[in-house]
Amino acid sequence: GLPGEGKCRGMRGRGVAAYNARSDHIFNSDVPSVGIGDGGNEIGMGNLAEEVTQVESLVKIPCVTQTTKLMLASVSNWGGYGLAAALSALSGRNLLPSIAEEQQLLRDTVDLGAVDGMSAKQEYKVDGFTIEENSETVQALHDHLASVGIG
Repeated sequence: GLPGEGKCRGMRGRGVAAYNARSDHIFNSDVPSVGIGDGGNEIGMGNLAEEVTQVESLVKIPCVTQTTKLMLASVSNWGGYGLAAALSALSGRNLLPSIAEEQQLLRDTVDLGAVDGMSAKQEYKVDGFTIEENSETVQALHDHLASVGIG
């Protein structure tokens, strides 16, 4: 999301405007919204912008776009999977992508120019975690849902 200065940056402060759609304006309405953040630069982290600046490991210039609700995660993608798993539990059906779907999505987005959030390089990683490590998180959520009878 956009920081106060108006230049979209990744967690390490690098400019990432070329890789991100300018969608902050969508959240500047009365429609209920959810943000999922891990480093301070994500839409929704404006809810905690002042606090973000006080944590050394987070961005120095946080996103200012606020959301109705904010979910914090060690990796934003994993927070999204966690939210999908929670919605799965509420709906009684598994809404998570399969491992193959998730891996293909990562490959496709990188092949189209997306970069890893930590290295800012075009590589099959999610915030520094390999595609296999990322899949382990998705699989753990699938396993949890299966253990409570949601397949």
